[in-house]
Amino acid sequence: MTPDISPLALFVASIFTSNILLANFLGMCSFISISKDLSSSNGLGLAVTVVLTITSAINWLVLHYVLIPLDLVYLRFIVFIIVIAAVVQILEMIIDRISPSLYMALGIFLPLITVNCAILGVALFIEIRGYSLLQSVVYGLGSGLGWWLAIMLLAAIRKKIERAPVPAGLKGPGITLITIGFMAMAFIGFSGMVAVQ
Repeated sequence: MTPDISPLALFVASIFTSNILLANFLGMCSFISISKDLSSSNGLGLAVTVVLTITSAINWLVLHYVLIPLDLVYLRFIVFIIVIAAVVQILEMIIDRISPSLYMALGIFLPLITVNCAILGVALFIEIRGYSLLQSVVYGLGSGLGWWLAIMLLAAIRKKIERAPVPAGLKGPGITLITIGFMAMAFIGFSGMVAVQ
């Protein structure tokens, strides 16, 4: 049954109150690795947003018009990953053609979007929560924008931290994980606005 949530509320919630990265901690490996540089973070954030939006719609259509009628729902994990891999492959070719510098900067993390748990997590949340096609697209777009916002914020903070007097024992991964913890607490502050389950 489709939940009674307006697309606007779902959009705001997926960016802030139920941020896929800072509320569910999905997609952390590329988030931490790429956030050292603002330009690469921006490129990866855009790529994740595009992939999430497109795959949310395609996976919803495949689930409701192929897997459920043919009673093949048990294959959904494999089918979702195949759809995600195909979209990422196409996006990778487009970025390579349009911006070779961004393609080189993203390196291995661009094809790794295929196995980014945030992408698969959004597809599974859409199925579990019973979203409609419109809700699925809005939730995918909002989750991508939330992921993009979080990685840009972390990249900007890490630029500032490079010049800060951080104790030697906390430099590198230590201060990055502490910063992510504070960011997650800040986003939890939005939780009273709109809740999505």
